[in-house]
Amino acid sequence: MLQVTTDLCRKAAELNYSAKNRKGNILCFSDGARLIVTGDLHGHQRNFEKIADYADLKNNPDTHVVFQEILHGGPEDLAGGCTSFKVFFEVLRYKLDYPDQVHLIMGNHDTAIITDHSVLKNGKEMNQALKNGMRQYFGGESEAINEAVRGYLISQPIAIRCANRIWMSHSLPADRFVADFDVSIFDKKLEPDDMLRPKSLYTLTWGRRQSKKALAELAKLFDVDYFILGHQPQPSGWARFGDNLIILASDHTRGCLISFDPTKSYTLNELTECIVLLASLAGPSAVIPG
Repeated sequence: MLQVTTDLCRKAAELNYSAKNRKGNILCFSDGARLIVTGDLHGHQRNFEKIADYADLKNNPDTHVVFQEILHGGPEDLAGGCTSFKVFFEVLRYKLDYPDQVHLIMGNHDTAIITDHSVLKNGKEMNQALKNGMRQYFGGESEAINEAVRGYLISQPIAIRCANRIWMSHSLPADRFVADFDVSIFDKKLEPDDMLRPKSLYTLTWGRRQSKKALAELAKLFDVDYFILGHQPQPSGWARFGDNLIILASDHTRGCLISFDPTKSYTLNELTECIVLLASLAGPSAVIPG
């Protein structure tokens, strides 16, 4: 199991670095019929299955699907260990099956795993919970597998830029960090030190509650019109803020995704009409009445 799992992480990381549409740490989409963007997944197996079934990549070679924040959360083992790694490895296998169509971007929980810093979710320290879950499942191989996971996570791109001026990242810097944001993070080779507070990659993945003024400044800095983010919990599955922001969540029964053409111009209202409630999707194992 050790060799299979570490090879999975290594091969997926190699695909990240060699992606043909990757420029620095940004994935650029200037063509393609459909881009499906999901919110935080946090180990939600059923929603992953619905997303994969909806994307139907085998029959839609021009479709791309973007995941974020898969680790931490979701089911636990009998000892309370986090088992989100099971869905994470499924997504990596999905990426190996469709290397040019499946993409994962970096989130704040990823940076916490890479730097081995604590991160709370629902009152639980998730790094330790994940380590405990992996130790319970993998036994003495867990630390080597954990290291392979960290090697994969640091290979991830940190943002997506579309030809239609839509930007997607896990989050954006909070207001107090906007003025000092260093855009060189999008071009440099990432190191764990880049993920420490208050470095720009940290603020990009951890920021919350951006004001309309900050969003306007960031849109100008990144030369985009609209942002699609995750990170901030959305009980209804999604929310819009101001004139240029949509936030998605995909980690509960009201979770959502958004599906759009990365080359077509949209208004914010038109983008919200592209949001799909995951509960409305039958899923791969559902029985449809005749």
